Amino acid sequence: MSQALIDALQAPTCYSHTTTGFTVRETHISWVILTGDYAYKIKKPVNLGFLDYSTLAQRRHFCEVEVSRNQHFNNHTYLEVVPISGSPEAPLVDDDSAPFEYAVKMRQFDDRNLLCQLQQRGELTTTHIEALVRQLAHAHQHAEKAPAESDAGSLEAIKAPVQNNFTQIAPLLEEEQDKQQLKLLETWAHDTADSLAERLNQRRVQGMICACHGDLHLSNAAATADQVMLFDCIEFNPSLYWIDPISDLAFLLMDLESRELHTLANVALNLYLELTGDYNGLALLPYYKSYRAMVRAKVSLLRLQEEGNLLDAEDRASILRQYRTYSALAEHYIDFHMPYLLVTHGVSGSGKSTLTRYVVEALGAIRIRSDVERKRLYGFAPNDASQSPLDSGIYTQEATAQTYDRLASLGTDCLKCAVPVIFDATGLKRSQRDQLRAVGEGLGVPVVIINMAASEATLRRRIVKRQTQGDQVAEADLTILERQLAAREPLEEDELQSTVHVDTDAPGASQTLVQLLKDHLHLEER
Repeated sequence: MSQALIDALQAPTCYSHTTTGFTVRETHISWVILTGDYAYKIKKPVNLGFLDYSTLAQRRHFCEVEVSRNQHFNNHTYLEVVPISGSPEAPLVDDDSAPFEYAVKMRQFDDRNLLCQLQQRGELTTTHIEALVRQLAHAHQHAEKAPAESDAGSLEAIKAPVQNNFTQIAPLLEEEQDKQQLKLLETWAHDTADSLAERLNQRRVQGMICACHGDLHLSNAAATADQVMLFDCIEFNPSLYWIDPISDLAFLLMDLESRELHTLANVALNLYLELTGDYNGLALLPYYKSYRAMVRAKVSLLRLQEEGNLLDAEDRASILRQYRTYSALAEHYIDFHMPYLLVTHGVSGSGKSTLTRYVVEALGAIRIRSDVERKRLYGFAPNDASQSPLDSGIYTQEATAQTYDRLASLGTDCLKCAVPVIFDATGLKRSQRDQLRAVGEGLGVPVVIINMAASEATLRRRIVKRQTQGDQVAEADLTILERQLAAREPLEEDELQSTVHVDTDAPGASQTLVQLLKDHLHLEER
């Protein structure tokens, strides 16, 4: 395809709609022509091995796949595949009389709303990330499953792209220290994949492998008036998108962490797990995050080949610094960090969910909420109203016992993945606290009880406020609060030895709690 077509498409007469100006964006595999209300993406006639756009039939096919796949994640932006007829010098868009090219037609949006641009301006918020994760979780839960006869999700299919990174990076490294680090990462990746083989195969058998985004980072997400939209998912290579959803999530987490956005990464991980219940995938995160970091490291380093002699010494040094940033992050993911367990104690309205959320953001623990897991046991989503009266439905003594069993089981699995855990539960009975504390004690990790207290007036005010604001995660009302106050079993002497106390009426209670935990557990600053 000649440059003449791209030049000619920058004319209003090519389109049946009004245009307000033209801008061309070019990558190594496509052109995107911005016209005002609409953008048109045209694939370059290239064959790079991992993608083949060399024929018109191939380009049309992958345009159709791109629209179909992206509409699963974003049904507003991707509109249709349009033919281009006429000639390269005088093209007509959306004319099917004699197509010589095809384009993906999209609604145009402002690049300034890309999440990466918001982040650079210091405008990226928790609200943006939560909106993105909610859409991602929904897309994963409703995604097409990989065909049973395919090798998607097999150990070989998972290891192949990981190994390709190391194979392609190795010839580009000159410093011995870089080479040694690469060998360390390669050996770890190989050994870790083998150690995870049983879990990986189990997830494949369970149907976890599905059509994921495949390229999920902040440059492929943008804020709109009322949501965050995902776009530009991989369409050209099925092996890169028929993957475990945890691999998709890992790319987002790695991208946030590479930008030092650890709080947002903690929020993203916890919300995703809360929405999907996929705590089983937590064990895979270090492997997939390290892999995704090395993808970015490789992409950085490949510029040395692509731009060759055009790079001066300063450019080459900048590329190597970027490579080393990602490779250092990949190495960080393989380090072991001693986990710990936090067990909350406090009646409804005492501030457990608010304070534990702050702990999650600050320290990176995995929060497991009794309200959420109780509902999940009975087929409810976190924000569903169960309509269960007191002592019936999901609030019987049996349901409560099952809920604590589930908390203990999930907590055990998470701690075995070497991540800190915080149980967000009332823990009003000694037996309940003992059950949760035993999870950590059985694994030999530090256990701390967080005793949260507030005046009864505050407790009642918070519950009323929560109900009027429509918070349906926690369903306790004033009747339940009165019962809790009457029936709670106070902490005993042996429990108090490993307890931190927080007055949640006090200003700065969240910050106070985090500092108490750091002091008690001797946690280092990030």
